[in-house]
Amino acid sequence: MTTLLEARYRAVLRLLPAYYRREREEEMVETYLWDLDRDTQDQSRPTLGEVASIAALAVRCRLGGPGAPRPYALLGSAVRQFALFAVLLQAASAVVDRALGLTWSFTRGADERRMFLTGFTGRDTTDTVVAVLTWTLPLLWTVAYFALLHDHRRAARYSALVAALPTLWPLAGSLADDRAVPWMPWYDTPTALLAWLPVLALCAAQHRDAPSARLPAGSPGLVYLAGCVVTGGSIVLVPAAVDTVWAPATGFAVGALGWLLWRARRTDRTPPGAALALAALGLLVLSVRVAALYPWLHVPGAGALVGGGIGQTAVLALLTAALAVIAGRDLVRR
Repeated sequence: MTTLLEARYRAVLRLLPAYYRREREEEMVETYLWDLDRDTQDQSRPTLGEVASIAALAVRCRLGGPGAPRPYALLGSAVRQFALFAVLLQAASAVVDRALGLTWSFTRGADERRMFLTGFTGRDTTDTVVAVLTWTLPLLWTVAYFALLHDHRRAARYSALVAALPTLWPLAGSLADDRAVPWMPWYDTPTALLAWLPVLALCAAQHRDAPSARLPAGSPGLVYLAGCVVTGGSIVLVPAAVDTVWAPATGFAVGALGWLLWRARRTDRTPPGAALALAALGLLVLSVRVAALYPWLHVPGAGALVGGGIGQTAVLALLTAALAVIAGRDLVRR
């Protein structure tokens, strides 16, 4: 006769995918009930640690654990590729933004230098700390990128978690202080999603049973340098169209187009799920692009910025649609 505790364990084990339950459910139930007296089982329930362990195992199994069926393996590969591409995009954008900002501030005279430093020193202690952390923490995206590609998974996860924190501060500031810059959900929400979805993908998919992260082509350093050159060059060459999203959106567009051209020549080396990963990242970048462009549509004198933003939006939409079509074909073919 099934006890209440056994029924509770089996209910929790439903979190696991069906293929794993078929192979391991009975063994797991026997292990959980091994040293428990049958008379007391109706008064017991799975511990919080056991439930958390089963939930973590369910995530690993659904994201390409050992022996996973092909759909789960493809999903896991896509999520890992999404995390890698997104971390690379964030890393290049953060470094270029700060490098160009420093270069401009310290080569344009004392007024520009004083204006830059006032952003950190012309406030109270709390605001100064927040400003310094907002400027420095996103640089950890670079640490996360190289740690991930050198298989230091824990360092990559922690670095990405800390690097994404500044995207939550507009919400925290608006809740803590009525005088703070208000939370703008149409812009701050997609911006936070662009940072935190890669973090969640990194934490979930780069588990201990997952294969090591690798780029489709090129070495980590050269690819990172290319990303910095593209994002930085887009700011230097078209300064009139630059806003907060211009550089990362350009970096994604050039990278996605390069991947499409590379894939056309090297279909045999295309990582499984890469098109799906790029399509998901493109959708996120497109949402941030539209959100950043919207407030400028009715601003006088912003014609160059609006025109560049609209053109970039069209390019991102076309690339994302093309990647989605390719991803669908790849899933059917595989």
